[in-house]
Order: sequence, then C-alpha cells, then structure tokens
Amino acid sequence: MNAPDKIPTTLAVAGVSRPHESAAAQVAGGASYVDDIPEIKGTLFAAPILSTVAHGRLRGIDDAAARALPGVRGIVYAADVPGDKILGNFAHDEPIFALDTVQFIGQVVGLVVADSVMQARRAARRVKLDIEELPAVLTVHEALAAESYVLPPVFVRRGDAAAALAAAPHQLTGAFEVGGQEHFYLEGQIAYALPLEQNQWWIYSSTQHPGEVQHWVAHALAIENNAVTVECRRMGGGFGGKETQSGHLAVWAAIAANRFKRPVKLRLDRDDDFMVTGKRHPFAYEYTAGYDDTGRLQGLKLMLAANCGFSADLSGPVADRAVFHVDNAYHLADVEIASYRCKTHTQSHTAFRGFGGPQGVILIEAILSDIARALGIDPLTVRQRNFYDKDARDTTHYGMRVEDNILEPLVSRLAQTSGYQARRDAIAAWNAANPVIKRGIAITPVKFGISFTATFFNQAGALVHVYTDGSVQVNHGGTEMGQGLNTKVAQIVADELGLPFHRVLCTASDTSKVPNASATAASSGTDLNGKAAQAAARTVRERLAAFVAERSGCQPGQVVFAAGQVSTPQAAMTWEQVIDDAYHARVQLWSDGFYKTPKIHYDAKTLTGRPFYYFAYGAACSEVAIDTLTGESRVLKVDILHDVGTSINPALDIGQVEGGFVQGMGWLTTEELVWNAKGYLSTHAPSTYKIPATGDIPDHFRTELWPEPNPEDSVFRSKAVGEPPFMLAISVWEAIRDAVAVTRADRRARLDAPATAERVLSALQLDG
Repeated sequence: MNAPDKIPTTLAVAGVSRPHESAAAQVAGGASYVDDIPEIKGTLFAAPILSTVAHGRLRGIDDAAARALPGVRGIVYAADVPGDKILGNFAHDEPIFALDTVQFIGQVVGLVVADSVMQARRAARRVKLDIEELPAVLTVHEALAAESYVLPPVFVRRGDAAAALAAAPHQLTGAFEVGGQEHFYLEGQIAYALPLEQNQWWIYSSTQHPGEVQHWVAHALAIENNAVTVECRRMGGGFGGKETQSGHLAVWAAIAANRFKRPVKLRLDRDDDFMVTGKRHPFAYEYTAGYDDTGRLQGLKLMLAANCGFSADLSGPVADRAVFHVDNAYHLADVEIASYRCKTHTQSHTAFRGFGGPQGVILIEAILSDIARALGIDPLTVRQRNFYDKDARDTTHYGMRVEDNILEPLVSRLAQTSGYQARRDAIAAWNAANPVIKRGIAITPVKFGISFTATFFNQAGALVHVYTDGSVQVNHGGTEMGQGLNTKVAQIVADELGLPFHRVLCTASDTSKVPNASATAASSGTDLNGKAAQAAARTVRERLAAFVAERSGCQPGQVVFAAGQVSTPQAAMTWEQVIDDAYHARVQLWSDGFYKTPKIHYDAKTLTGRPFYYFAYGAACSEVAIDTLTGESRVLKVDILHDVGTSINPALDIGQVEGGFVQGMGWLTTEELVWNAKGYLSTHAPSTYKIPATGDIPDHFRTELWPEPNPEDSVFRSKAVGEPPFMLAISVWEAIRDAVAVTRADRRARLDAPATAERVLSALQLDG
C-alpha cells in the first residue's frame, strides 16, 4: 500500500501558481476544439428537426420540401436507430428521437443530413410536423397538483419536527421560488462521428463524460462498447451541461453516420442549443420554521419541488443533493423534508455547477434571514447561533458527522477582514439619509460535500508513460473544460517524479486508454484523477528508485528525485541518464494508477450515511445597492474567504472561486429563463438571456484562500474548488433582500430569484 501523502511545505511544482497548460495556445488560437478538427473527406453535416409543440401526438411529418433543397442527402428518424430507440441512461425514459408523442418545444424529432452546415439547417426548418396538441404541464405547481413526477417523491425526517414546531416560542412560514439557469458554455454542444473498419467507431465529443458517450453510442448502434472510442481533448466550458446532454449529440451524429456510411458532424446553433438542452433545475419551496428568542432553530418542515422537465436525466441525484445541502452550515435537530421531482413538458433539466446543492443552500439561508428580520437581530448573528459545533450539534440530518468544521473561525475572520460591522452601521446611516437608493449587506457561508453521491462513481484511473528522452505523458479519465484539471494533474505528476513542469504532458481524454471513467463532475476531477495519476507516477518512481539503489549500493528510500536530478548518498545523475540506463536494463517505464475514495457510503433509499469524503467551506460578504424607483440593483463590494485546503495551484483556485461566484451571481440576479403559456422558451439567445458581464463585477472584489490543509488524505491535502464557491453568491441575493427589507415597515423581503429589476420592484411594493 502507498503511504499517505505528507502535507507539503515547499513543493517544487505543485503548490505553485502556474498558467493553465493551454492558455498560450488558446490566446494564440492554437488550441483545438471539436469543430477545429480537420474534416475527413466525405464528411456530412446534420441539423435537428425540433418539435414546435410542448406536448402532443405526432401524427405525421412532411419533409418533401426539405429533401428537395440542394445538398440534402436525407433525413434520419427513430426508424433509423439500429439498437434501442430509448437512450441508454439509467431511467430508460428518454427516446433518442421523438416517437409517437412530443414532450417539449425543442424535442428532436429527426436530423436533416446535408453537404454543408447551412444546407442542413435551412432544410431542417422546411420540415413540417403534424402534431395534435395535448394538455401540457408547464410549472412545478401544476405538476404537484397533477402528481406528475419523473421519479417518486423522497421524504427525510430526523427527530420530531411537528412536536418541535408546536413547542417553539415562534413560528414562521414562507414560500418562494428560484429559477433555472442556462449553461451558456462558450463552445456549444457538438459531436463528430467517424465510421471505421469492421463496424468500429471514433467519436469526437465535447463531453464531461466520455465513458457514458461510449456506452450510449454503443447502445444505440447495437454494438459492444469496445467498438466505440470517444475522445475529448478539451471543452470550451461545460458547467454540468456536457455531463449527459453531450451524449445526445454523439448518438444523433452516430446514427446519421451509420445510415449514410459517412462521417457526420453535428453542431447545434446557439438558439437550438438553448431550445434542445436542459438547464439548472428551477425549484419551488414552502417552509415552516420554529425558533427561540435568540433565533436558534427548534424545528423545520421543508418542501422542495424540483422542475425536472420531461424526463429523469440526473434529476434524482440533483434533488437528493439539494436535500443533503438544505442544512448548509447549520445543525437541524428536528426536521422533516419532502422532495418532489416534478415532470413538466419542458427541456429535461440536468447537471449544473453545484448539482442541486445551491437549490438546497438557498432555502436555509432565506429562512435564517427571515427569522433574523422577524426578531430584529443581525442575520449574521442568527447564522452563527445555528452553526454546527463540536458538541452534540455535529451530525447532519442524513447521519454524517461534520468532523472538519472550520465555519466559526472562517466566518469570524471574514467578518473582521471585510469590516462587516462597521459597514453595516454605515449602511444603516446611508439608508436613513437616502430615500431612493438603498443599500444592503450580507455574509453567507457554505459547507459543501465533496464526492459523487452515487458511491461507485468515486473511482478513477490514469496512465503515466516515461519515454526514453525523459519526457512524460499522462492520460487520465478526467476531462478538461477550462478549469485547469490537466494543469493540476501535470503538476502532481511532475512533483512526484521530481521534474520540471514542462517535461509532463497531459493528453486527450480517451476511452481506449482509461476505460469506465466517471464524469468530470461533483468537483472531484482533481481529487480522483490527481490521485490516480499520482499513484501511477509513484509506481514508476519506486521502480526507478529500486533500480538506482541496486546499482548504487544504497536503499531505495535514499534515492531522491528533485529538480530533474536523481541523487543517492554516493552520486547525482540527470533524470535523462537514469531513464536511458533503466530502459537498457529493461525496467518498465510506464504504469497505470487507480484510486477509489475511502470512507464513503450511504443508503440511497433512506438518504442516510456518509455520502461525502469531506466538506469544503467558505464565506462571502456582499454589499449591494438598489434603486427603489426602478428595481435595478448593483453589486458594490465582494469579499471572499474560501477553503481549498493546501492549494495545488493558487492562481487556478482563485480563478475558480471568482468565476464560480460570478456565475452564481448571474443565476440569482440577471439570468432569467422565461417559458410562455405554450411552453416556448422565450429567452433563447444572448439578446434575451443576460449573463453577467465585466461591467457587473465590482471594483472591490477581494478573494483570499483559507490556509489550512485538508485533514483528509486528498491529493496534496487540497480540496475541491469547482462547485463550492458558486453558493457564495447567495450573499448577493441576501444583500438585495436586506436592502428591500429596509424599505418596508414589516421588514418583509419576499423575493423570488433571479432578483431581476421587475422582481425587486414588485418586492418593494408587495402588499401585506
């Protein structure tokens, strides 16, 4: 067994801020994405035919006008699928192409295949669908009334919530909603399917989960997995939107390629991408909270209803994670949670950064702020009074102990360094003197569990090859989507072998090299693949150490690898010399590595156990201003203190913290998805869907990293950083609610998210 990592003090490569491994190539236009791959002679192009009705019976298709257009080679429908006409996902509830019914506006009915992209797209719009409209369920509330679910409801209880509520000195009830979110990756969904000899296939896919794409394509083509290779060098963003949704593109392209026996590329137009793909799950909430005079929770009854769209996709684990994170930083002694997974006739919603966690966290944060305002207490004080502690209040409602709790010192330090109390006093004075522009401030914490909740996904493999010139190539099962995974893995391997960073190259994710890899998701990319690559590199290093020790007459433990040198008590050699000698002595210079996360387990039926290896923590202090005449809001200041353990690359980690925060800010302020009464997504382009821009970033935007290492044996004692910072942006929404409450005699702040100008103005004028 390998010894656990030592907590590093001075690291040669890991622990140092380094540029992203592809940064220079990306700036120069030399980084290749799927659409940059030179097209093989004979490549055809596909475009989707989309349903124009939210729910209906597909009675017929008139495609004569499309077939008559120049360059059109044909049209592919469900009848052209060689294998199962239902996607190979776990719920088996989503047709590859619409069969006898359509279930949302934008559902793919078929593909037009032509000699060029524009020929295919123009022809697809000429196809006429004969659809008999059926009643459509378009909102969570309609789904709840009709008991329309993609999966059965889940109920979690601890203690006696009813008795605790009845005994509590105070009770508060409320309801609100949070909207979904479009992934808005820079690179849209794309796949390129190449038929090879003997019914073998090579699929280029912009995907976070090459293994699942491999499985889905094989399932649709009725062939074995070993006949399909999926490759992804990099993505232009993913954010969860390319975990399952990318598989659809690959399957569609492969079916078309199989039909015409030619390579087929399918790249969605941005508007079609909006219409076809799933979003972050919108949620609706109801709550009853019991609490004492200090604001400490006594009992809670919570209802969370997720709008899942027309199929299950990943809605089960997303809704589960919302349940897991409804406590956030706070001990819930007596709680009753009802989680509904609602079926609606909209896009099938899917993974998005945080994976349901943000939808859980925002509920408890809203409740504690409402309690604070009802009592006339600073919301930060109420939050701190409800924190987990090391006494009897250290176990979550799903049975996991919070063993590494740093919430209190972290939040207290942020409150001090951000000048929270002085700023709160100054804001109160400002609000008293200014009738139109009101300000608000909030500190919100985050405690985010790290691991896939499906335990079996917490595994990874890697290959490390050392070539005879001393250069090193690494291949692992993770995917690079701009987050810097390959950079960190290269740093880890370089440090393990004692090499400069430039000697290590990470290559494209490839199912023929590392099989059965889990998705790069759940913030676990570095935790899993970094450990696997480290294990492979360590095996090579130990072989080399044994070889050098035998020749030098010392113990393997006396052989030191550092700065491109290999040293023993007797002599020092260059790395290149040792590799050349080892090769000629027939020492194996490559190895595989495997890692599985320890300690985790949970019962999926009862949602109890230890689903997470550890927690990542953080807190943000946000100050905002609102215009009470227009409802417009602006973020004025942001201070963040976030826990990444011992950082492998501080620059990348700070970038992830800041990027996650801004994306979360967009979810809660400007990014509004609007479906009309017919189920048509009206906000399907940048002209109507507004992500944050540079002008939305405050001048005062300070980010610091908490200095303590991860107490668990993660790679170099680091912590995951992809998803946890997203929830820090809840502080912006809470600061807006703080400003709204100032204007009202009843101190109410009933505000749905996103807090658009219209919603803020409505909240300011709310009756009662």
